[in-house]
Amino acid sequence: MATYRHDVLIIGSGAAGLTVALRLPETTRVAMLSKGKLTSASTYYAQGGVAAVLDQEDSLESHVQDTHVAGGGLCHDDAVRYTVENGPDAIRWLIDLGVDFTRFDGGDDGALPYHLTREGGHSHRRIIHAADATGKAISTTMIEAVKKRDNVTLFEHRVAVDLILQEHDAANGQQGKEKRCCGAYVHNIQTGETDVILARSVVLATGGASKVYLYTSNPDVATGDGIAMAWRAGCRVANMEFMQFHPTCLYHPKAKSFLITEAIRGEGGRLLLPNGERFMQRFDERGELAPRDVVARAIDHEMKRLGADCLYLDISHKPADFIIEHFPTVYAKCLQLGLDITRDPIPVVPAAHYTCGGVMINQQGQTDVPGLYAIGETSFTGLHGANRMASNSLLECFVYGKAAADHISTQLDTLPQPRDTCEWDDSQVTDSDEDVVISHNWDELRRFMWDYVGIVRTEKRLQRAQHRADLLKNEIAEYYSNYHISNDLLELRNLVVIAELIIRSALSRKESRGLHFMRDFPGSLDAPQDSILVPDNSPIAGG
Repeated sequence: MATYRHDVLIIGSGAAGLTVALRLPETTRVAMLSKGKLTSASTYYAQGGVAAVLDQEDSLESHVQDTHVAGGGLCHDDAVRYTVENGPDAIRWLIDLGVDFTRFDGGDDGALPYHLTREGGHSHRRIIHAADATGKAISTTMIEAVKKRDNVTLFEHRVAVDLILQEHDAANGQQGKEKRCCGAYVHNIQTGETDVILARSVVLATGGASKVYLYTSNPDVATGDGIAMAWRAGCRVANMEFMQFHPTCLYHPKAKSFLITEAIRGEGGRLLLPNGERFMQRFDERGELAPRDVVARAIDHEMKRLGADCLYLDISHKPADFIIEHFPTVYAKCLQLGLDITRDPIPVVPAAHYTCGGVMINQQGQTDVPGLYAIGETSFTGLHGANRMASNSLLECFVYGKAAADHISTQLDTLPQPRDTCEWDDSQVTDSDEDVVISHNWDELRRFMWDYVGIVRTEKRLQRAQHRADLLKNEIAEYYSNYHISNDLLELRNLVVIAELIIRSALSRKESRGLHFMRDFPGSLDAPQDSILVPDNSPIAGG
């Protein structure tokens, strides 16, 4: 076991973490953790694109208003405007890095020569993309840039166990003492050892928590680690009830977690019942281009009404060349499974996709715990409200990643150096001879969350889920205390915290709004508020 010292520790290797690493000065010693390979984050799998005002017929105000409408009255206007106003500069930064966005010939003088598509909730074409593999283009470009930085040390196949808190003199001229985040215990998945990484600032960029559900579009690493660690460290979380279910994931036994990009609907794709009938107009006048919460509930409703295993998304009325050019990834994947989307409709189902709530932060990415930042899907900025509008999420990573890096770089020299801390002690635990318990608990947790805390909820279902979560939490805590840790155990320990936070938040919201639909409370309150949970050890507990 080893102890490493850096100026900044970034936990996560997606768009948020990479942005922080690239925006920090090259004199800053940075450690970046990735639970798998650097490309294992959700960013790499993003298909659609990044929303930003890049067309002369569009406007910042239109993007702001579209975001508010999609967010169901819960978006924070300051966060929305800050993100939207900084969007064009973020895109230009990505272009300067070398991201190869899809181009088109021609265009007005002064306009960027890039193809823009449209997605649900947007009133204009403002989604810049790289065909239907935008995340891959962005991720690979940013990773290559980070690898060229001598000041960044990359740690792959590492999972953070818990944050390290130390008492230091208060920073920024404040009197007294404060508990600062000074690093993390980090488990090496390949060797089984647990090291210490100390840093003056720590950035949580671990992505979302959709693996808490049985069906998800997310990669396996999306287990809410950053949110759970921040909660245990004393940070407030907000709006965890708003879990976005993507309306269209490929329904096929050999297609694990494969998303069918919303851009297909943006380019005229039609949602169909098994008999070929369109149905979205019965639910929303915007049809297939309604926000994701509306479309997901409509599909869920029709599947349950008909007893259907899936519904269908059809783009085959468009020319084959157009489909192959705009959606090469989806076309190739479906063809591999025997589906030709130039002729056949695509079988689809909703799946857990995006965590709209998270760790509460300010405009610089700071959490309640000094020295600790949270960026991207791990965080709660107020941008997404009750429902994230398509392609605003990557934009949030770039805008707030830069804000956090700027703040860290101005503060770093004034911050205390972490003291040496205890090494990880596993001398009192043994190897488990019943790992089957972990797999059973994993399955039980994700199934009851899907059944009771999914797209449509009731108080009775939520109370059932809460009871099961409490039982599992105690079981997992006992297991964690007695046996050597593993990646599966650490993820399970975090996911049961996530389940508890989602259920508590959902029970506290006595209305239906955005992604949170309650049969007991089908109406919306006139004065909605955020659902804020405060841990007992929070610096502001009781405040």
